[in-house]
Amino acid sequence: MIRQALRMSVPDYMQCAEDHQTLLVVVQAVGIVSEENFFRIYKRICSVNQLSVRDSQRALFIRYRHHYPPENNEWGDFQTHRKVVGLITITDCFSAKDWPQTFEKFHVQKEIYGSTLYDSRLFVFGLQGDVTEQPRPDVAFYPNYDDCDSVEKRIEDFIESLFIVLESKRLDRATDKSGDKIPLLCVPFEKKDFVGLDTDSRHYKKRCQGRMRKHVGDLCLQAGMLQDALVHYHMSVELLRSVNDFLWLGGGKSGARRLQGSSLPSEAANRHRPGAQEVLIDPGALTTNGINPDTSAEIGRAKNCLSPEDIIDKYKEAISYYSKLSEEEKIQRYSILSELYELIGFHRKSAFFKRVAAMQCVAPSISEPGWRACYKLLLETLPGYSLSLDPKDFNKGTHRGWAAVQMRLLHELVYASRRMGNPALSVRHLSFLLQTMLDFLSDQEKKDVTQSLENYTAKCPGTMEPITLPDGLTLPPVPFTKLPIVRCVKLLSLPTSLRPQKVKSLLGQTMSAKSPFIYSPIIAHSRGEERNKKIDFQWVQGDVCEVQLMVYNPMPFELRVENMGTDDVVSFIMSKNSQGLWGIGPGYHTTVFGVFSDCLLDNLPGVKTSGSTVEVIPALPRLQISTALPRSAHSLQPSSGDEISTNVSVQLYNGEAQQLVITLENIGLEPLEQLEVTSKLLTTKGRWHGDHLCAQ
Repeated sequence: MIRQALRMSVPDYMQCAEDHQTLLVVVQAVGIVSEENFFRIYKRICSVNQLSVRDSQRALFIRYRHHYPPENNEWGDFQTHRKVVGLITITDCFSAKDWPQTFEKFHVQKEIYGSTLYDSRLFVFGLQGDVTEQPRPDVAFYPNYDDCDSVEKRIEDFIESLFIVLESKRLDRATDKSGDKIPLLCVPFEKKDFVGLDTDSRHYKKRCQGRMRKHVGDLCLQAGMLQDALVHYHMSVELLRSVNDFLWLGGGKSGARRLQGSSLPSEAANRHRPGAQEVLIDPGALTTNGINPDTSAEIGRAKNCLSPEDIIDKYKEAISYYSKLSEEEKIQRYSILSELYELIGFHRKSAFFKRVAAMQCVAPSISEPGWRACYKLLLETLPGYSLSLDPKDFNKGTHRGWAAVQMRLLHELVYASRRMGNPALSVRHLSFLLQTMLDFLSDQEKKDVTQSLENYTAKCPGTMEPITLPDGLTLPPVPFTKLPIVRCVKLLSLPTSLRPQKVKSLLGQTMSAKSPFIYSPIIAHSRGEERNKKIDFQWVQGDVCEVQLMVYNPMPFELRVENMGTDDVVSFIMSKNSQGLWGIGPGYHTTVFGVFSDCLLDNLPGVKTSGSTVEVIPALPRLQISTALPRSAHSLQPSSGDEISTNVSVQLYNGEAQQLVITLENIGLEPLEQLEVTSKLLTTKGRWHGDHLCAQ
């Protein structure tokens, strides 16, 4: 019996206990309607899910579905909340000539659920003219999807019409018909079992009465008559128990327990809320170690256990049933399983089934694989596997999750994005894999990944621009901070000839080191910390300053780094009166495997620095000293650290004199406002005699 039921209906995993009180309304598109426009109206329709009945304290609850198998409608007699009672269709129609055909499609759609429908509506977008001026109770015309303010009001009127039909059916079925012949309500697989039964027997009449009472209880529950529903459920339970009608007896008990358990309106707000479901455990049924002390029941239960061979046969039988499902049904099945596991907190299990659903979207048996749907589902599995697409999350310490599973998932994202025709997305995911999973890749895997990355970047180079997906998700850039690995960052002083020289006072006076303030150890300590961060040399505005990086190649092959530098990583403007600048040179840029990266020092795992303070001197004049004499091959006199010396040589004979011309030229861009030149002649105290010179 169960096998026949599976063939005739599709499990609705979205159902919950609160749905017993709801009316099922299906919202579908007729003709060609874009997915964006459909769900735009669908969300507005779903917002009207509860309506208070006029002149009454009762409330009506509506459950909307945009996809509902017609086969499930056959279970409406057993549980009325599984029966489609309302149909809302959405369509585009831009010409009056197409209107008759569109309206005919609406009638065809109604025939699918025609046996159970209470009422239906058609929303037409884009049609204007005389056709729209004709009043129709079941059709609403709107010029476009932006100008449709009355959608919610029309849905409220539609729900009121559903209530009128529901109330009439409830009153009709609840009327005492003891003198009439009550029809026998059946589930789909029971219809052939009651052929040829004696319809005049007392057993048969009790079965009919019990099932009808249960059906009336469902109608009362949907209509908001909770007390009447409970009375009908109790009466049905007594009648069905006497004839051993266990399936309908279970349905009656389910409705009664639903009413006795809690108030329905308060729980309707918590429907499908993550974490709302709780597992109730009887404390008396457990021991401290979780084992039932009474093992006699377990021994008796073991006799009914299947053998290993029977387990294999049952699995084969289950697989044979699963193979009969369409690909769309399989995707829906796995997606709902994923949502159910998410609700009970099994996030990794939820991600597993969502990934299976993603792979089912591109199964070989599908003529047109849905790579976009596959990619979207794969993105939704990332939190379950502790995976984030922001590389900054991987610089916070210990790696979370199973790296092997995460790498497999990233490879699938790369392949799916490539099949979608988005090479930039493939480059971003592959760059992320190489940056974050580098420590877990083998040498061969590193070669394979880098080769694939170079093939992708040959057509679409990697950039530092964020990528925004159609659903609004933004993928941040992935800088290669590990290719190469920077182990040390050092700021270099300017060359000796370009170092700024402080002009000393002409009077030779120095500032007094004495201070009128009282000594404070707290202030001294804080100043000492500032001195530790400050570099002991100065840079000059407009001059080329250098930063030295000590790098390491983590790859098992030669790493080619192109265009490495510090330009354009950050831009700043400094005024002439600035005394210092914090954070000059905050990073560097590289091009590795065709991917351009801006790497900030704060994000480098191997560099521990909080920054350095470099005093930047405003642009200064640059003096160049030159003479007509040739340079000396040796330094005649060592210079101090604060002096710049130029050594020239000249050969003179005894008594000979030669004029020396020294040229001072300002080769800088800044004007020279003041120049002080002093001359100092150094003479030796030794005397050279003729005999001594000959000896030399």
